[in-house]
Amino acid sequence: MESFSLYLPGILLSYGAFLLAVASPGPAMLAILGTSMSSGRPAGMGLAAGVVIGSMTWGILTAVGLSSLLAAYASALFAIKVFGGLYLLFLAYKAFRSAAASHDMDTTRAAQRQPNAWAHVKRGYVLAMTNPKSVLTWIAVISLGIGPEAPFWVAATIVGGTIILSAIVNLSYALAFSTPFMVGLYGRARRGIQTALGAFFAFAGLRLLADRT
Repeated sequence: MESFSLYLPGILLSYGAFLLAVASPGPAMLAILGTSMSSGRPAGMGLAAGVVIGSMTWGILTAVGLSSLLAAYASALFAIKVFGGLYLLFLAYKAFRSAAASHDMDTTRAAQRQPNAWAHVKRGYVLAMTNPKSVLTWIAVISLGIGPEAPFWVAATIVGGTIILSAIVNLSYALAFSTPFMVGLYGRARRGIQTALGAFFAFAGLRLLADRT
């Protein structure tokens, strides 16, 4: 019990930092919002699940020493930035293409159709795994909660708790933005929403590709 009390402040600090990071606007969050409004709840939930699984993957890798690997091999992080930047540009292309479509979306059909959920899970996973923000966030989160003498259960507690937080936040976004009201809002503002998403993804992708740090 004394050992738990010793590490509890660091664990809670890690939880707080992760919650702020995952709840802040970013490619994953905006992709979940856009997918939930445009393709309905199953698609949004699938994308959110993929993001959570990707976040869990980065958490486990970081806990077992990825931070040391990235510190020793800077090219690994550079490669992640390149892939992440290209993937964000691909999402920007899809958003702009949707905005340019001549027909308006049938919001009733979009809300009722059952898309391939597994495809959206894979898309969310790729988005999370190619996002350098995920890597840097996890390195910071793990570093806040553990020190050189901390036992492994501390890292496991941090990863487990943050994965629960990630699931709550991302799935809540998918649920909230797949309601009939939000789907109807998307139908009325489809072009503007997709253009805004495309601009954000393009900006984020180009910024990643231009970053040499």
